[in-house]
Amino acid sequence: MSKKLAFAAFSVAFAAAAASPMAYAQSGTVKVAWIDPLSGMMAPLGQNMVRSWQYAADLANQGKWAGDVKFEVVPFDNKLSPQESLTVLKSIIDQGIRYIVQGNGSGVAIALADAVSKHNARNPGKEIVYLNYAAVDPVLTNEKCDFWHFRIDINSDMKMEALTAYMEKRPEIKKVYLINQDYAFGHSVERAAEEYLKRKRPDVEIVGKDRHPLAQVRDFAPYVAKIKAAGADTIITGNWGADLALLVKAAKDAGLTANFYTYYAGTTGVPTAMGAAGEDRVRYVGYWNSSDPSPEGAKVVEGFKKKFNDDYYTMATYTSFKLLSEAMKKAKSTDPKAVAFAMEGLKVQSLAGEVEMRATDHQLQQAVYISSWQKVDGKTVKYDQENTGYGWRTEAKIEAYVASQPTSCNMKRPAR
Repeated sequence: MSKKLAFAAFSVAFAAAAASPMAYAQSGTVKVAWIDPLSGMMAPLGQNMVRSWQYAADLANQGKWAGDVKFEVVPFDNKLSPQESLTVLKSIIDQGIRYIVQGNGSGVAIALADAVSKHNARNPGKEIVYLNYAAVDPVLTNEKCDFWHFRIDINSDMKMEALTAYMEKRPEIKKVYLINQDYAFGHSVERAAEEYLKRKRPDVEIVGKDRHPLAQVRDFAPYVAKIKAAGADTIITGNWGADLALLVKAAKDAGLTANFYTYYAGTTGVPTAMGAAGEDRVRYVGYWNSSDPSPEGAKVVEGFKKKFNDDYYTMATYTSFKLLSEAMKKAKSTDPKAVAFAMEGLKVQSLAGEVEMRATDHQLQQAVYISSWQKVDGKTVKYDQENTGYGWRTEAKIEAYVASQPTSCNMKRPAR
């Protein structure tokens, strides 16, 4: 072959490779759009979480987790509204951002997952990957599962399975009150609590149920009065953010002595509301314990505290960048479709051990922890929250293979 023909052949091959999704740049900056509340009652929670995402991105960049690829987190305030989130998504698409993260509110998550799926079907070559780091309604990895959606948190049923397995061994629990936010996630918590308690502790009486508007109630005293009147010794709630902080405060003010079993007692505002009154009376279920982390986790907790004077508890931010980084290296690409395929079945090290992104439904498989609110002792409780002098002691750890739940997902995948 002549030099001229050889050069022409090389040029054609190079052009074809450049047009391939697998040839996306292995350097430069990948922008990640963060879509969650930065205004309204849930703003303090949003502020903590956007800092956590940006801090994790810095760790990934400094450690070259994705090689020469850098990450930049771009915040968008969705005001906790599904409709506002869809408006924000249009702006993100217009800006050419191909990765989004969201977590506060399963109603928002369901709307976003559907919009992303439709966008990707209509715009081949311009796909978006959606990492869900905290919206835990089980439907998102069951009947509403989608190839472009990946959940980094454990879902509501996984949490309730672990929580009720722990409660099963506590005979002092006799009368339970359920109080939850009135939307998809709150309903799933209520359903799971009733279903799993009936199976594991049929002797337990559910003495009351309440649903309240999301991020609208400023005084929970009337709800606490009903809980006291019902004679409940235990409260199960999926409430988060201000809705949990204000509920706990109202319970403390009313002298309610019932124990709390929660999903989110470790999130912004709740530790301050509990203070000493919550000692040994509040428990939460989650995917790690930030008060007693691994050596690597301790570095992250301490570094975050030093930089922001705030608490790092959303480990999903760290795990997400580990997954994205390893998937990009595996795919040799930053193209969302190639990265999505590479994330399926991928195993990485989080701050709480190895985790796996289950290919069947894109539900991350990881250990589940039950922790109780206790005084810092430097041994089992190494770090406090919100400078209260109290933190979390691990009461039980359920390994990933035990915590795992079946799925009804029938995943439809795009052509490679």
